[in-house]
Amino acid sequence: MNTAPRWLSDEEQRVWRAYLHATTLLEDHLDRQLQRDAGMPHIYYGLLVQLSEAPRRRRRMTELAIEAKITRSRLSHAIARLEKNGWVRREDCPSDKRGQYALLTDEGMEVLKRAAAGHVDAVRQAMFDRLTPEQAAQLGEIMRVLAEGLQPQDPTADLPWLR
Repeated sequence: MNTAPRWLSDEEQRVWRAYLHATTLLEDHLDRQLQRDAGMPHIYYGLLVQLSEAPRRRRRMTELAIEAKITRSRLSHAIARLEKNGWVRREDCPSDKRGQYALLTDEGMEVLKRAAAGHVDAVRQAMFDRLTPEQAAQLGEIMRVLAEGLQPQDPTADLPWLR
């Protein structure tokens, strides 16, 4: 079957481009703030947050990759950098010789605590101070619908963070 593409309407094109523009600017804004104030990119901050919220401040590397939606290779590189800074430590998994845990160190927790206030201010300034409470609620619902629709249910799906 050869079906014609369902081209975006002018309004859909406007919305799509506004979304791309805003998300690119937002990610850049947050990345620059964290680099300037905490000496780390946004992705590293997210990894530290995930570890800080995990039981005993540690997670399996595979789980961390899935949550961060990054490849295991990229995660391994990021964890190596965080280890070099003394913020994270790797531990072998006793039940799986190939598995490893990433553990947030006390120093990493302190770095995260110092970075959190500035990061929250940047998020608030960039997003929530610009939206009404109703708009924020709508945006949250829209993002939840998009994320649920894009999250593959097939356990054999070829996803980068499962490689």
